[in-house]
Amino acid sequence: MVSNEAWIVVALVGVATVAFKAAGPVLIGRRSLPPNVQSVVDLLAPVMLIALVVTQTFGGDEEVTVDARVAGVGAALVAILLRAHVIVAMAIAALVTALLRLAS
Repeated sequence: MVSNEAWIVVALVGVATVAFKAAGPVLIGRRSLPPNVQSVVDLLAPVMLIALVVTQTFGGDEEVTVDARVAGVGAALVAILLRAHVIVAMAIAALVTALLRLAS
């Protein structure tokens, strides 16, 4: 049941992101946004993604859960800091998480 709710949130966030991105060109046409507004718009998608990763990594049944997912996200963070591509970092996170779950 919780998984379905998470996917509903993911879908809603995706739709909201697309709506925000589409609203700009529709509402302002060829005019550019003020720099301070543009900086906020540029940060919306990454911040929302980080929020989803954090809640899915540490979220449990109304408590903080620390398990193999935390190590996977940590491995992905190290990969990103070492300038790995995001896809590679995601694969590393999945591999580390899977290996730790297999080992336990």
